[in-house]
Amino acid sequence: MKKEINWSKYLVIGFFAVGIIAMTLNSFLPGKDDIKDLELTDNGIALPSFSKEAMVGKQLFDMNCVACHGRNATGTEQGPPLMHKIYNPGHHSDRAFYLAVQNGAKQHHWPFGDMPPQPQVSSEQVSRIIRYVRELQEANGIAYQQHQM
Repeated sequence: MKKEINWSKYLVIGFFAVGIIAMTLNSFLPGKDDIKDLELTDNGIALPSFSKEAMVGKQLFDMNCVACHGRNATGTEQGPPLMHKIYNPGHHSDRAFYLAVQNGAKQHHWPFGDMPPQPQVSSEQVSRIIRYVRELQEANGIAYQQHQM
């Protein structure tokens, strides 16, 4: 005689097993509390909770750089986006930013023309601008990548 299988029992056990597996996997995924406080802008750029130095850098960037490099460093028709992986610290070090501000920069990577020197921006101000750009880049997944020719 054939024994009848009680499928409802297996269904309940399976349901609980799937729930336990899902909760376990979810505990390994980053949650809202695991990520810096991010605000997503209308152009898709994540804005982190900036350090005090970066907040000053943002103000300086907005006063001196935004006309060419755009709001949130997303670029304009006059200048390239610093929110691009080409500007990661492994390809364009912080020193490259200091030199570009001090001496200007010849056109490369982009067809915007040469960047003129920015003598109104002090080295201390550049330091804060760099902090802003780097924190913004980090919040958007732009990290150090070793430069290869």
